[in-house]
Amino acid sequence: MPVAAPRIELGEITPHNIKQLKVLNQVVFPVTYNDKFYKDVLDVGELAKLAFFNDIVVGAVCCRTDLQEGQRKLYIMTLGCLGPYRRCGVGKKLLDHVMKIAKEDGQYDAIFLHVQISNDEALQFYNKFDFKIIDTKQDYYKRIEPADAYVLEKSLKCGKVEDSI
Repeated sequence: MPVAAPRIELGEITPHNIKQLKVLNQVVFPVTYNDKFYKDVLDVGELAKLAFFNDIVVGAVCCRTDLQEGQRKLYIMTLGCLGPYRRCGVGKKLLDHVMKIAKEDGQYDAIFLHVQISNDEALQFYNKFDFKIIDTKQDYYKRIEPADAYVLEKSLKCGKVEDSI
């Protein structure tokens, strides 16, 4: 009998499953997120999702909208997946969801995030999706080494109309 392909599905983050997100983040990330982070996540709707691999929570993404220097950007606060489920399409599914939201909205100039400078796995992952290192933030992280972070960004705007004339 053929083995069924794994199902990767995204689901809402609710007050009933927010603790699963908290546990997942504690396992995946070297930083601890405060209660305000989790309270805010409950208010962002489609910008936060849990990833289920055959009905087991294995990943999540949490975003917010940022306004910087007159630009509206989608900030990926967290996007992570449990180690055994990496390279199974979970991160791609989460990032595809974020990019779809940004595209459908049509008002975002870019998507950006911070990645610890030593996190080669994350850098390779985002590179596949055309994210570029645009800055390095010294001492971005508290209580973890190395403390520096790269700012990765994927531009969503293809030049202004004036530029193409």
